[in-house]
Amino acid sequence: MTPWLRRLHKWVGLIIAIQFVLWLGSGLVMSVLDHDTVQGHTHRAHAAAPSPTWPIDALAPATVLAKAGRDVQTIETFQLDGQAVYRLSQHGDVWLLDAVSGEPVPVNADVALSIARKDYVGDGKAGAPELQSAADLEAREHDGPIWRVPFSDDDSTTVYVSARDGRVLERRNDTWRLFDVVWMLHIMDYTGRKNFNNPLVVTAAVGGVWMALTGIWLLFASFRLGEFLPSRWRPRRTLSVFSPDGSLLRSVEAHSGDTVYVALARNGLQLPSNCGGGQSCGLCEVRFRGHAPEPTSADRTHLGETKLKQGCRLACNLPVHEDLGVEVPGGAAIWAEYSGTVERVTPITPFLREIMFRPDQPGKLQIPPGAYVQVHIPEYNLTRQDLHHPEHHRGDWGALDLPDAFASREPVRRSYSLAMPVEQANGAITLLARFSPGRQDRRRHPPGKGSSYLYSLKAGDPLRFSGPYGDFKLKPGHAEKVFIGGGAGMAPLRSMIHALLDGGAQERVHFWYGARNLRDAPYLEEMAELAQRHPNFSWHLVLSEEAEHAAGLVTGLVHEASHDALLRDHPDLHACEFYLCGPPAMLSATRQLLAKLGVADDRIAFDDFKI
Repeated sequence: MTPWLRRLHKWVGLIIAIQFVLWLGSGLVMSVLDHDTVQGHTHRAHAAAPSPTWPIDALAPATVLAKAGRDVQTIETFQLDGQAVYRLSQHGDVWLLDAVSGEPVPVNADVALSIARKDYVGDGKAGAPELQSAADLEAREHDGPIWRVPFSDDDSTTVYVSARDGRVLERRNDTWRLFDVVWMLHIMDYTGRKNFNNPLVVTAAVGGVWMALTGIWLLFASFRLGEFLPSRWRPRRTLSVFSPDGSLLRSVEAHSGDTVYVALARNGLQLPSNCGGGQSCGLCEVRFRGHAPEPTSADRTHLGETKLKQGCRLACNLPVHEDLGVEVPGGAAIWAEYSGTVERVTPITPFLREIMFRPDQPGKLQIPPGAYVQVHIPEYNLTRQDLHHPEHHRGDWGALDLPDAFASREPVRRSYSLAMPVEQANGAITLLARFSPGRQDRRRHPPGKGSSYLYSLKAGDPLRFSGPYGDFKLKPGHAEKVFIGGGAGMAPLRSMIHALLDGGAQERVHFWYGARNLRDAPYLEEMAELAQRHPNFSWHLVLSEEAEHAAGLVTGLVHEASHDALLRDHPDLHACEFYLCGPPAMLSATRQLLAKLGVADDRIAFDDFKI
């Protein structure tokens, strides 16, 4: 079967390859084209003048409806080139009536020309409007009649204005026309250019799946063990590891094709990682010395644009093909390992637990507020009874569908932020761990290995850890500070706030914390007591569950609540510093909110736990 399958695979592959080249080429062209230009924003007048006031002698809507002479589905106020009109519609038909006289208002060539000119910025001169009874390809999403107004600029800009209500429907240019052609090639809809599921593209997709399946068969049919060289047969390379200050820490041997993460681990130098080099946590950040290779999608996902420009890459995604050097944050301290003894385990909420342990080498660690340590989780076998919880939390735990046994077949490391400055904890390290129950399909998504182990700890148990790590820290100066967090994000924010207030900070400090309900909210009494003791500190709890609405507390989403009560009317918002930490959805929504408010990126510090 293999010979004829190979021939069929070759000829079908040739056909699919032609379309694949078209997909690839059109996708590359679309990715290169400037999005704003394609959308027509380049020559669009964004800064609109204030709308004229509605005339005081305008007819009432009821009067307009009575004079309409036909059924009306919707009526709305509208400004047509500075003229107050009512816009009426019925089953897709739209017409305009003067707001004062109630007489029909046509959108003629002069009005369309004026609207197009006001919508356009640039050096081009407007040509004569052309009335189209039916939309062409450039305005195919809209029904006619439509005024087409061309401009004589280098982009051949064309503005399409509705001849029924004067709305600007589309802004087209040569860049969009190129995009439209490659979009047609990409989705294989050569007529309407909008059906992504047309028969041609479905056929090509099925052909691609067939190619993949037959390719797998042919791969195994032609497999030769000698084609895959063991690492010891690959060329040897030298990997030099530097501190951020430029001093050489270590030079280790690597093999061509290894990643930096694997090469260092093979030599006993373990970079921080929650995913074991799986490119999903983003903790194993290093800085390439010299001209860094192009960042991969994993690099772009986990590292900001500024860090990418500085040459930062993920070690688990950085191959070693030649002798190279990398800088590791924290220098030699990044590989330091410590041991400690658990002093106290305190259930704060049903699924948040404070674990305090004392290092066996007191005084050696300097851990700034906001930093995290990596707890070394050994191999273990636990039963459900080994996960301790108090009686008043038993109902919450009983509702979980947990397995009878918990196990970790190999050592792993998990990251936890400090929940209290070491100085305020008398030299002890305080962590706040959230229990991860996994999902219903426990074989694929079992309970968290790290949280299961931490929830089995008790006073007197040994604990190994490394660190500190992270760049989430307080900025120097005395700017007003706004902390917004949720969930286990309480830990680093609490540590920072204690460091500020206990250190005598006098600037305004706001803390907005979101939880589902009161049972999930940690440290309520402590935060309330801090707010009473420090006049410059304000504490705000926001609950999202409907059941809490009767309690008279602030409810909703924490970023929206902070916006409505503080950020929207803040007199000097751009002088504030923002510190964010919490669940991914909350963190993303808060960052988007601050971006809309115009807060500069350098005023925002956040910790996403590398999720």
